[in-house]
Amino acid sequence: MRIGLALALMSILAACGPSLAPSAAVSPATAGAPSSASGPRISPPPVNPPAPPGITLPAFACADASGGKTGVANTITSRVAEQQGYDRFVLQFDPIVPTYTVKRQAKPVFTQGASGQSVTLAGSAGVLVTVHSAQGTTTFNGSTDIATPGYKVLLEAKQTQDFEGYVSWGLGLSQPACMRVFVLDAPARLVVDFQFPSS
Repeated sequence: MRIGLALALMSILAACGPSLAPSAAVSPATAGAPSSASGPRISPPPVNPPAPPGITLPAFACADASGGKTGVANTITSRVAEQQGYDRFVLQFDPIVPTYTVKRQAKPVFTQGASGQSVTLAGSAGVLVTVHSAQGTTTFNGSTDIATPGYKVLLEAKQTQDFEGYVSWGLGLSQPACMRVFVLDAPARLVVDFQFPSS
């Protein structure tokens, strides 16, 4: 009698209740298709912003640049990146970005420190980044010659000096380019962006 009553109750619940089919099941035809009501099921990976939120970047300018703070800093590392519309060169310091100049050159030929010897980098134009007072002799971590043959503008970055408080990097460019030079904090970074040529 109890078994019969239980079976009858289960059949009533099955007829009136919601379907218990797995909610995650989708048909093969619609598994990757976007829904017009809710947007794509899978979002593309986030793109790294060119600067932290709240930072307004300066405009690109076909001119030299300078800035920074008076003081002593250690050079920690350098890196390059290819972004949408520009190539980027970054020097990281601790604790501040000291005074700097970023100067354009007609050729990618640079003088190496106190030796006076010249070095020619990849490309047909150059930019010299000089920082004072900084040192990287005991604190720098990373390559001092970075080749980027696949980039549109920045083809090579090479440290050309680390002597008596002056640290310099030569940048070889595929062609003269307008620059965007600015400083970021936490950690302290000097950023130089090179605008892609208009096509």
